[in-house]
Amino acid sequence: MAQHEDRKDWRKWKAEKKALKRKYKEEKLIQKLEREKKRKEEEKDENDVKESPKELSGRDYTVSIALPGSILDNAQSPELRTYLAGQIARAAVVFNVDEIVVFDDSGSNDRKIDGHYDGIGKKGHANVQLARILQYLECPQYLRKSFFPQHKDLHYAGLLNPLDCPHHMRTEDKFCYREGVVLDKPVTSGRGSYVNIGLAKEVQIDRQLQAGVRVTVKLDQLETGKKKFKGIAVPPSAPRTCLGKYWGYSVRIASSLSAVLTGCLYKGGYDLTIGTSERGVLVDDISLPKFKHAIVVFGGVKGLEAGLEADENVSIDDPKFLFHHYVNTCPSQGSRTIRTEEAILISMSTLRPKFETSQKKNHIS
Repeated sequence: MAQHEDRKDWRKWKAEKKALKRKYKEEKLIQKLEREKKRKEEEKDENDVKESPKELSGRDYTVSIALPGSILDNAQSPELRTYLAGQIARAAVVFNVDEIVVFDDSGSNDRKIDGHYDGIGKKGHANVQLARILQYLECPQYLRKSFFPQHKDLHYAGLLNPLDCPHHMRTEDKFCYREGVVLDKPVTSGRGSYVNIGLAKEVQIDRQLQAGVRVTVKLDQLETGKKKFKGIAVPPSAPRTCLGKYWGYSVRIASSLSAVLTGCLYKGGYDLTIGTSERGVLVDDISLPKFKHAIVVFGGVKGLEAGLEADENVSIDDPKFLFHHYVNTCPSQGSRTIRTEEAILISMSTLRPKFETSQKKNHIS
């Protein structure tokens, strides 16, 4: 009788074990199916982005703005000085500006591009401080510690509104491009460098680059099961030209007003230059040609005339001769003066449809 019960208990145990094993296999199969479903959904999302007609066309032209760093000297405290720089950065990204040029309109012989602001009432490097804050805000948050050590110019930068640009990605964001910093890690001969792109895993790119360099990476498909991600280093302009995705702005410092135009880093230079002034022609009366690289130049407290007067490299006395178009973007203004940060918003909102129309019109013809 005892042997019969033992046999019965053994059969029951064996049946329970088979049931548990079957349940385990079913759970594993469900997990596999869910992973496969998630992978297909991610592929579909990426294909939707790549196959969108609007995105495929990309954007092959650039828009730059230029302004004097002396506008910071009009701020009444270090906090307001920093906040003014933040307003400039916000205006730039709202209108998809690709480059910001900070120029000296004081005629100073000091051509240094380092240093810091020393406080209200003391001579400071306004151009440098403005450029530094603009660069800091443009940099994705997860990279700032790598490129911006503590500095007096950035003391109040934490108070500023974030730019929230497309390349300021969070960990959970999925996109084929990301900004990163090259890590100082040994790599096998013939393999590329490791890059921190703000994810839990590093990415290995297709080439070896110097550690500490900022790089734009185009990723292979993000597979959560892989030990490491792979990608290729691409130009920072790739997201814009390939997918039409705005990817932030670069910052350049110019020693004078004329150096803004002659020091262009784009191949072929600026083929459309626009100066802004209340003495210019009405912006509604101009028609823009198709262009490759456009720049819109703004004056400081005393206008572009002050920058021209301080520029030893040119002998003309009217700034309108420096530009293809010299325009007034806010006729019948109710205030005696329009602040530079206001002028950027007004002018870019007026010029934006003209930029787009010129590209479409000339593309059709």
